Amino acid sequence: MRIVGFISVALFLSMHCVAQSKLVFSDTKKNFGFVKQGKVIEMKFEFINEGNQPLVLSESKVECSCTEVILPKDPIMPKQKSFILVKFNTLTVFDRQDRIVEIQSNAANNPQKIRFKGVVLKK
Repeated sequence: MRIVGFISVALFLSMHCVAQSKLVFSDTKKNFGFVKQGKVIEMKFEFINEGNQPLVLSESKVECSCTEVILPKDPIMPKQKSFILVKFNTLTVFDRQDRIVEIQSNAANNPQKIRFKGVVLKK
């Protein structure tokens, strides 16, 4: 009886490990170059779901309120491409900027980080 239970648990775990979504970005880093203070910069981070289950992006974590992250609302099906839109408002910042955004999802490789940097020239 113990052997049957052990085999059942092993099968369940192996099936669970195989059936997962996987978030893969085409590029995790962007450089917006030199911009004048006050500009809002928009960057698209393209990705694909390389897994075999739908991918759901649930949350993003940013370092400051000057960064807005817009995640896809609908699940991303296996092998489907989509993007995350990041808006960076330079009104209150200047000089070198290097920001990291953490993306939370149901992917096997959760969490993922994307990064952008550049220089904001003071008015």
